[in-house]
Amino acid sequence: MKNASTISALVGALAVAGTLAGAASAQNMPAKKPPTAAQEAGMEKCYGVAKAHQNDCKAGAGTSCAGTSTVDYQANAWSLVKAGTCTTIKTPNGMGSLTAKM
Repeated sequence: MKNASTISALVGALAVAGTLAGAASAQNMPAKKPPTAAQEAGMEKCYGVAKAHQNDCKAGAGTSCAGTSTVDYQANAWSLVKAGTCTTIKTPNGMGSLTAKM
């Protein structure tokens, strides 16, 4: 029984360490700023193509704007891409979209 409790304690410690490491890496990422009007020229909003914390704006309820997406390829978070290219961008979840998906 001692081995079982030792293993349980080790698994719990590893889970906590993993959570803390993930939080630390997210905090170390530079803050992403919303795009300027000049940056938006010749670009279009493309939903579902940004990696976590790399979106340009809109990431659903409870988020504000740039860099607030919480998962890779979040369907309601957009990034600016060259106009006419959004729907050709392939992700593990499908193609980029000109409209948000829930």
